Amino acid sequence: MSYTAPIRDMMFDLEHLAGLESISKLPGFEDATPDTAAAVLEECGKFNRDVIAPLNREGDLHPSAWADGKVTTTPGFKQAFRQFVDGGWQGLQHSAEFGGQGLPKSISAACTEMLNSANLSFALCPLLSDGAIEALLTAGIDAQKQRYIPKLISGEWTGTMNLTEPQAGSDLALVRSRAEPQGDGTYRLFGQKIYITYGEHDMADNIVHLVLARLPDAPAGVKGISLFIVPKVLEDGRRNDVWCASIEHKLGIKASPTAVLIYGQSRPVDGSAAQSVSIVHHPDVRRMLMTMRALTEGCRALALVAASLHDVGRAHPDAGQRAAHEAAYEFLVPLVKGYSTEMSIEVASLGVQVHGGMGFIEETGAAQYYRDARILTIYEGTTAIQANDLVGRKTVRDGGALALHFAARVSKVEEALTATGDAQAVAMAGQLRQAREAYAQVVGFVAAHGKSDPNAVFAGSVPYLMLAGNLMAGWQMAQSWLATRDLPADEAAFAQ
Repeated sequence: MSYTAPIRDMMFDLEHLAGLESISKLPGFEDATPDTAAAVLEECGKFNRDVIAPLNREGDLHPSAWADGKVTTTPGFKQAFRQFVDGGWQGLQHSAEFGGQGLPKSISAACTEMLNSANLSFALCPLLSDGAIEALLTAGIDAQKQRYIPKLISGEWTGTMNLTEPQAGSDLALVRSRAEPQGDGTYRLFGQKIYITYGEHDMADNIVHLVLARLPDAPAGVKGISLFIVPKVLEDGRRNDVWCASIEHKLGIKASPTAVLIYGQSRPVDGSAAQSVSIVHHPDVRRMLMTMRALTEGCRALALVAASLHDVGRAHPDAGQRAAHEAAYEFLVPLVKGYSTEMSIEVASLGVQVHGGMGFIEETGAAQYYRDARILTIYEGTTAIQANDLVGRKTVRDGGALALHFAARVSKVEEALTATGDAQAVAMAGQLRQAREAYAQVVGFVAAHGKSDPNAVFAGSVPYLMLAGNLMAGWQMAQSWLATRDLPADEAAFAQ
């Protein structure tokens, strides 16, 4: 894969938006002039183009591999990392006191964008080291800073952050790993950590793990969590009691080893589970689940209604009715295909998000739905082709008459909702009205300018399709709400 850094765009942002010239006048940043920044970005762009980007595809085809507790990274990663650290890129924003370049974070951020864009799997290793350096600078004592930071900046060692456990993801109050004092100022850790990016690899001599754990007398919740430094290799060269049990098989960033780490293998972690709630009780998870349900039900209803129009268009005894229903069906076809498949990607993506980190792991199953859904907007006419059909043959050809016919049908449902007097229904009617009015305005523009200014119209064809799809699916959901009012009382749960 090729990569060309947008250096001119980055320099424009640094000079005109980020105020680089003013930053260069601050103490310690006197050398960070626009000329210096341009030279740094130029070299960084070349390095990422020539060394890092070519490994991106290789990493996807040949991911990191685990065997007997050891991880072998993608061929070429180890050598590229050595070039990366030897070039001083790990220490770009860090203090010269510890061996860094001492440049402003704004320049470093531009270089980080290049690395992330060229090869995200590779970029995660130096990113985690940066995080460890920042944590040590913030919370470490002087002896810890002097021992660990220079090695992290030089790339002799890399860093990780160990937060997540099987029962503790976003809710760190559930962390159960424990740290037992050893009487000599050190602690021994026991527990399991998961999703540890670059938790084990062969690119550096040592790995410095920053680990969340609890002291024996720690209070419950997040206030009882402490941060511990756990090097893979101790000062005397002995292997520390931290082991990689496996690495995950993931939806993406396959070259980045995501490790399961075991601390204190000889003893299990004990302690009862903390009080918690299932994820469905978290407001944002409920929002995502309800969004998934609404999109799915709206698209399903629209597809079935369209199919029913086709049935009438084929079987009705009256020729006029057949023609009218077939025309209505033909209008909805690009919406059913284009809008529904776009929404399938959104629903599958939300399904991954609902599961959090587990959603990104292949074994959960959510990732497969996302991967499989991605082809749907390409198969059998891309979304753009469906949208062009909606514009050209379904809107411009008849001056928008059929499109506005559907708007009129939506308007009748708005009236029915309002007539119920139900506050929820009235609010729904208001939302439908806003969408319908926006839709009608777009239909008018498309019909009026489709022949005189086709480039302008077709440039907005996909947004038009998405607007129409949202309106039509919403129309069906509103009709569903009205229909549930007639269901018997024992169907109340279904009506929810």
